[in-house]
Amino acid sequence: MFTGIVEELGEVVAVVDLPDAARVTIAGPLVTGDAKHGDSIAVNGVCLTVVDVEGGAFTADVMRETLNRSSLAKVAPGDRVNLERAAAVGQRLGGHIVQGHVDGTGTVLARERAEHWEVVHLGLPPRLARYVVEKGSITVDGVSLTVVSALDDSFTVSLIPTTLELTTLGRRVPGDTVNLEVDVLAKYVERLALPHLRERSDVEGER
Repeated sequence: MFTGIVEELGEVVAVVDLPDAARVTIAGPLVTGDAKHGDSIAVNGVCLTVVDVEGGAFTADVMRETLNRSSLAKVAPGDRVNLERAAAVGQRLGGHIVQGHVDGTGTVLARERAEHWEVVHLGLPPRLARYVVEKGSITVDGVSLTVVSALDDSFTVSLIPTTLELTTLGRRVPGDTVNLEVDVLAKYVERLALPHLRERSDVEGER
């Protein structure tokens, strides 16, 4: 589990294509300081398992499902990525509960600069829109953010100077693809409530 609070901007060192997978090596002196084989590190919001650590960099395998569902299919050496180690028991939950399981990708539509913050408009797949609500939480490229406004096919977030400076979101431009993870609590509520809603609908339909 993660919290969506990025610890470090890492850099992709190498990408090796494999049958139905890819192996990526990412430099991140902070997150690799105590990393070992089998640990989890979120890369742009995608939970990856460390298979090797050497010289301030770690290597992880990315399976086809992850490549199909996230922007990691397009990463190349030199790209900057958001890094976060798995949350430790007892630490403060600065963001929200983040699994590192990307639900899909969105697109940066526009940016509006203000004096002390920046509003970013993001498009998202219609199948994810129902989980995004005003003042709710969403993870964009591994960053825990609060939704400012929510529409049927897009939403907006406000980015403070720290987020702009210390994460990839400060560098994203219109047209860029970002990873999205909606609030897992919303998905569980929907799953649990759906059978009861269907049952009620059937009963009302019989009247």
